[in-house]
Amino acid sequence: MTRIPHETSGEPNPLRALGLDTLRRRTSMKWRTYPEDVLPLWVAEMDVPLAEPVVRAVTDALALGDTGYPAGTAYAEALADFAGKRWGWAGLAVERTAIVPDVMLGAVEMIKLVTGPGDAVVVNTPVYPPFFEFVTHMDRQVAQAPLGPDLRIDPGTLEESFRRAVADGRRAAFLLCSPHNPTGTVHTAEELSTVAHLAERYGVRVVADEIHAPLVLDGADFVPYLSVPGGESGLSLMSASKAWNLAGLKAALAIAGPAAGADLARLPEEVSHGPSHLGVIAHSAALRDGNAWLDALLAGLDDNRSLLSDLLAEHLPGIVHRPGEATYLAWLDCRALGLGDDPAQVFLHRGRVALNSGLPFGTGGAGHVRLNLATAPEVLTEAVRRMAAVLE
Repeated sequence: MTRIPHETSGEPNPLRALGLDTLRRRTSMKWRTYPEDVLPLWVAEMDVPLAEPVVRAVTDALALGDTGYPAGTAYAEALADFAGKRWGWAGLAVERTAIVPDVMLGAVEMIKLVTGPGDAVVVNTPVYPPFFEFVTHMDRQVAQAPLGPDLRIDPGTLEESFRRAVADGRRAAFLLCSPHNPTGTVHTAEELSTVAHLAERYGVRVVADEIHAPLVLDGADFVPYLSVPGGESGLSLMSASKAWNLAGLKAALAIAGPAAGADLARLPEEVSHGPSHLGVIAHSAALRDGNAWLDALLAGLDDNRSLLSDLLAEHLPGIVHRPGEATYLAWLDCRALGLGDDPAQVFLHRGRVALNSGLPFGTGGAGHVRLNLATAPEVLTEAVRRMAAVLE
């Protein structure tokens, strides 16, 4: 595949558009969970105004009273066009897609299609905590296949996890996080081909959470799992949610590889009742008309990654930080600071900075925190200053 590089959009950096006074008027989880003296750099919400094409599309729909039930393939068509232009991938077939409420609920439905109660679902840890919560809630068993010391997929560990998952003759799935949350790792075509080869060898079905796919920096290439050799039997979940800050406008797409269309066709009809029609309109507009805004965001996130590295080197050199190639999340190894297994609690109570604790991310999470970079540089600077003051 030939990827088209990000362009210089000319749009202003959306991460610099809103001040704290404005942000604190928001009523979402990020801004209402903690007291006002806490800087919230935790849950995956961005401190940005919405892209103008999204605002216009939703406002027009509201003015028209277009607030009924979702229908049609506009979302899938917009994503297919985006995938072709952004990733050079022409293999997203609109006829092998289904609208689902969001990526995690869609992943649950895909796993239900290819496994049964009690079956194993393999995950690469440390990983997004809802992978554990949703999998266990639907009566499946989580099997951890930890990432290697380089925070990349370890083929040997993954193969052993696959072997164990199917050892008693049961079915199994691999819930792949691509790009990976919390590390920001972008899996290469070679790595994903290895995953597909192992999955075929052991009869494990791959369900790929690719929600962070649009949030890949220049210099790294996002490779859709369904595009790699052997990925034809895979199932993918994609959404504009993370890249355009649309978590409150529920809508995602389930996508089947060429050999998985029959599986997707068994998706219960009632699943399509969950997405928001306004969500579908917003996500479609983002993918179709929000690329200049996205490029400005990516440039701002790149600046923030560099800023964070500089701030940590100056104020918290004991923290180990490998800047990710994707997402707006930073995975920080704080074990050398002597703050115990849950440094997030120390930074919250003594520094008044809210970060995600690494413990719920599974094996490899102890002593770590996840920090949300999608904020103004001034907020990021103040957050690191407060974190450093904890050690004084």
